[in-house]
Amino acid sequence: MKYIDRKTKKIVEVKDQKILIFLYTTKLGRIILKITTKPIFSKIFGYITNTKASKIYIKRFIKNNNINMEYYETANYKSFNDFFTRKINKSKVKEVINNQLLISPCDAKLTVYNISDNLTINVKNSKYNIENLIKEKVPNKFNKGLCLILRLSPDDYHRYHAFDNYEILYSKNIHGILHTVNPISYNTYKVFTENKRVISLLKTENFNEVYQIEVGALNIGKIYNHNKKNLKKYEEKGYFSFGGSTIILLFEKSSIKIDKDILENSKNNLETKVSYGEVIGKKY
Repeated sequence: MKYIDRKTKKIVEVKDQKILIFLYTTKLGRIILKITTKPIFSKIFGYITNTKASKIYIKRFIKNNNINMEYYETANYKSFNDFFTRKINKSKVKEVINNQLLISPCDAKLTVYNISDNLTINVKNSKYNIENLIKEKVPNKFNKGLCLILRLSPDDYHRYHAFDNYEILYSKNIHGILHTVNPISYNTYKVFTENKRVISLLKTENFNEVYQIEVGALNIGKIYNHNKKNLKKYEEKGYFSFGGSTIILLFEKSSIKIDKDILENSKNNLETKVSYGEVIGKKY
């Protein structure tokens, strides 16, 4: 698994965890997956990470993942999950005045895909039909649009924010199982159409209508969205509990221009590491 660090321009290679290799590449592992991807497993794991005793893992997690705590609010964490859903230090986020610039809603590894005429996207050799992804009829204006996949790693900031001023026209929950969103799973499973997810249709100020999909993942049974219908740019929309997860954004044709380096990396099958609030494109 490789991505490009946008700040250093260097390619970073991350070795897949041995447990994921076992689960997704062996027969015995796939048998075990039938249990571990069920929501009940996530609920049990979530209970453990919400206990006071789980605090003992915080320091080790910070050290192993090289997390700079200066970027986060100072807090006395009550559990590991309380730490995992930590809030960012707002003084560390440089807000852009130009609302026609598109920002990343979260810390993530970003890949951009074209939406074809028949509303499909090709992710790591797996074809996804957009209508299966969101479980409804999709307007033709999304043909030849863009699909942004923002994959969050466990070490990332796991709250997500509004990338523009927008109104949430509606939201709905799709129940499903909980595969890892690590690319190791992509060749075997249709992760984005099998996993639990929350789908919102947004009426944005600068980028027309946009579908936002928050995808649950292995060990993540909870996707928390705040009860807000109208959000301002940079306002927090919600957060994920422990684990890695993904946000998918679907844009209409001719609504955005993504920065050239991100598009080039995507063509070369490389993710681009982006930070919350970082400019990744602009209005078309």
